[in-house]
Amino acid sequence: MSERDLYRLAALAGLAGGVLTLVAVARRAGLLPENGFTHALAPPASALLLLTLTALYLCQRQESGRLGLAGFVLNHLGLTGLFAIEFLTHAVLQYQDAATREAVLTGPGRPYFLVVALIFLAGVLLFGAASWRAGVLPRGAVALYVLGLSAAALRAAAPEWLYLSGLIAGSLGVLWLSVALLRDAGRPALVTA
Repeated sequence: MSERDLYRLAALAGLAGGVLTLVAVARRAGLLPENGFTHALAPPASALLLLTLTALYLCQRQESGRLGLAGFVLNHLGLTGLFAIEFLTHAVLQYQDAATREAVLTGPGRPYFLVVALIFLAGVLLFGAASWRAGVLPRGAVALYVLGLSAAALRAAAPEWLYLSGLIAGSLGVLWLSVALLRDAGRPALVTA
């Protein structure tokens, strides 16, 4: 598979992940039904975005420097942790009674969830700063990504409306970045190391 095809695949993964995140927002907001199918759509969104994030880093690795690498690593680790949390939440906890869910979320799981949120927040902020400085990706998309996903990372401390608004803005940023990645997949600078 050529690098061009890998960038295109990563862009398509970002488009799918962004749309799936918007579906999850619609479900949480009561616009879509709560059922096994709509819950099952949530975890793949973060998994798909891992590929997109990797491509976004690679297409600007020279320009983003060490800050970009640090932001990418933290963002990737945080997103991986979020995938695990999404899987736990939607594949396991939704089938538990309220007392069991509460015991897991406020008991032994709480420190893990907070660490994942802080790593993700730090990664989003550093990756966003490096991307802004590099100037390779559309700055409006980077701003939506950073503002939206920073608000989403604060889920435990933020009101539901802020969390959902953050997911919407972050998803729009991801969609925009994915379109830019798809559009630029054939650009010579993108496919040479």
